[in-house]
Amino acid sequence: MAVTPTSADVEAGQASYTPISLRFYDAMVYGLTCPVFWKVPRRELLRLYRRNVSTEHLDIGVGSGYLLHHTPLPVGQRITLFDMNPHCLEYVSRRLGRHDVATCRGNVLEPFPLPQQSHDSAALNLMLHCVPGDFGYKGVAFDNAAACVRPGGTLFGSTVLSRGVPVTRRARLALNRLNAVKGFNNTEDSLADLDRELGKRFSEYKLTVHGCTALFEATVE
Repeated sequence: MAVTPTSADVEAGQASYTPISLRFYDAMVYGLTCPVFWKVPRRELLRLYRRNVSTEHLDIGVGSGYLLHHTPLPVGQRITLFDMNPHCLEYVSRRLGRHDVATCRGNVLEPFPLPQQSHDSAALNLMLHCVPGDFGYKGVAFDNAAACVRPGGTLFGSTVLSRGVPVTRRARLALNRLNAVKGFNNTEDSLADLDRELGKRFSEYKLTVHGCTALFEATVE
């Protein structure tokens, strides 16, 4: 029987993001773990953003804001940052200070305190693997994010999987460690389950696999 995650589990998934750790986030995530462990090139994640970011964009689980920072956008671009962690929101809003940035705190597993159909794109990048529960539980994040996107807009992102994708020995050791300390919560996350949850919600979507990382792009109806 699946165990329902607690609020403490949700908090644990983002607790490691501190003002100090965020200074090293780009080098650790985009310079090391993504290309070396998860086998997803940084250029593919940048291409994902460059294909899909709209003039009114919602970024969910914002990390350090690296991909938005390196995506060519007009000065004054409207961006909403949504995250549970206030350190991430403060760090990324400063980093993207050349744009029109708003911030919102919340839990991705609960309805967002944002107007419905208020954005033309939304991203869930490298964060679902930190959310507790299997995809049957955390798939609600797709619903909550899509509710904030206008029909015809795009919901996109990426996530590290544990099943149904190539996982190297080095990656498996890293995943085991990260799940043990609850930095990740993806021991049950499979490509088939991700595909199923997207298919339940979107009639038009695309999944691309790089190593043990899945990139997804879906059209909101």
